[in-house]
Amino acid sequence: MKKNAGLGFSLALLATAMWGTLPIAAQQVLIALEAQTLVWARFWVAGIGLFIMLGIAKKLPKLTACNAKHYGLMLLGTLGLSGNFFLVAEGLHYISPTTTQVLWQFSPFLMIFLGVVLFKERFTFSQKLGFLLLIVGLIAFFNDKFNELLQLNTYALGVMLSMAGSLIWVCYGIAQKLLLKQFKPQQILMMIYLCCGIAFSPFASPAQIANISTPFVWGCFIYCCLNTLIAYGSYGEALNLWDTSKVSVVTTMIPIFTMLFSILGHAVFPETFASPDMNWISYMGAIVVVLGAMMAAVGHKIFGRK
Repeated sequence: MKKNAGLGFSLALLATAMWGTLPIAAQQVLIALEAQTLVWARFWVAGIGLFIMLGIAKKLPKLTACNAKHYGLMLLGTLGLSGNFFLVAEGLHYISPTTTQVLWQFSPFLMIFLGVVLFKERFTFSQKLGFLLLIVGLIAFFNDKFNELLQLNTYALGVMLSMAGSLIWVCYGIAQKLLLKQFKPQQILMMIYLCCGIAFSPFASPAQIANISTPFVWGCFIYCCLNTLIAYGSYGEALNLWDTSKVSVVTTMIPIFTMLFSILGHAVFPETFASPDMNWISYMGAIVVVLGAMMAAVGHKIFGRK
């Protein structure tokens, strides 16, 4: 596909904005629905949507080409993605959307470490510097929350759930990396979305959807369901139209978008959206975390060393 920097940037920005606003909308929906029901609905909408689009394009995966290893990897990917969606959604009961997105930055670094161990990839200077920035940023971000964390209260529970969700996502990341030898990215997503939907079906309560009583929460629910399909689709197209490293820089800014929209939401609708519970050091810490992720993604281009 011919490169188009303008369109590629726009699609990367759309994906980043959608991922950044997702936990804000999800937190509103979780007032009416249990986490497993919301996650179940998101997976089925995304899976069926991708199935229809790939079917129209005649690009559905050929399952006859799968062997036991492929099915095992799909099971691993299902565990990783379903665990991520559920644990992060549960964490939103106790912590802010911005905190969940800051903790999400652990995922790419764990992927880097596993790449070094499992795939014999190099741990570059820029990645080491990025990891150092991540740790410094997290210390600053939680500067006024250490007492709460040590008391193991509900805030600590939310942090642990979101951290676990961030870490278990790596199972999906590894599975996708290995499945790419056989399938296209959108095919992998479709299969894993549908598997996740099936996995959550025994635990979901679709009747809870009737508990949604206001147009605003209905809008948030629909947005959450469409978010996965549109955001991942935009991200995939951005990678086709623009340089991967530049797309990565844009997507590392997800926590910044979450912070900005949280502040904006509280300013416009203070009775609906809670004020971000952060001081200026926390804001600076979040920015340093983002800089650490950027450094890990494209730092080698800045320093010219690996």
